[in-house]
Amino acid sequence: SRPRRFGKSLLVSTLENYYLGRKELFKGLKIDSLEKEWHVYPVFHVDFNGSDFTREGVLEERLNDYVTDWESDYGLGPDNGRLDVGTRFIKVLRAAREQTGRRAVVLIDEYDKPILDVLDVDKNLEEEHRNILKGFYSVFKSADEHLQFVFLTGVTKFSQVSVFSGFNQPFDISMHGKYETLCGISQAELEATFREPIDKMREFYICSYDEMMTMLKSQYDGYHFSDNMTDVYNPFSLLNAFSTKRISDYWFKSGTPTYLIRLLSHTN
Repeated sequence: SRPRRFGKSLLVSTLENYYLGRKELFKGLKIDSLEKEWHVYPVFHVDFNGSDFTREGVLEERLNDYVTDWESDYGLGPDNGRLDVGTRFIKVLRAAREQTGRRAVVLIDEYDKPILDVLDVDKNLEEEHRNILKGFYSVFKSADEHLQFVFLTGVTKFSQVSVFSGFNQPFDISMHGKYETLCGISQAELEATFREPIDKMREFYICSYDEMMTMLKSQYDGYHFSDNMTDVYNPFSLLNAFSTKRISDYWFKSGTPTYLIRLLSHTN
């Protein structure tokens, strides 16, 4: 779980390309020397970004489209509505393992968006989406033998969106100290990688390097994702600041979660 504009989708894309064995994309990086085998796994990537789930039927349509495409990829005939989408997905995972000899990787980006889009707006649709997702995510328990790795991202904590009743509770790394800087930019990364844009920004503000660092820290490092309290900078804001040479509220202007505003508007 991370706020919007923190690189969750980029992380999912990175994992996807790693499990697809595309080693040329990782040349020169640490994994290039660590990984010796570069196995190619069947990867199933579900991305809930880009759809408006406030309209009835969109979630079912989106899931059906994914599973239909996968059925085609693995030579499974059309289902014609006889089975629910979760059962069909299990058949796809089984076929993928049988045909490739490797267990599947499932990556789900913004797992909670179909619920957040309608949260506190349409109670009936919210409950419908919750039940559909429960059925879909329960696949991970039933198909465990066919799964190598499952990874989900979202903007809410898993415990707050009860869609996992049929699924062995996932290991939530959101606030785990080992992964606190997995998304975002740490102080060490900022100093090691961004010296040049910081210098250019410093010239614009007519200040010293240390003063520029203090300004950036004051504006953009206010995130902490474990008890270690390691400062993490929002990458969207930081990169926009370097691009424009201006300190501004870039995240708030583009990433404010509307569901949070809705909840705040009628509570104390």
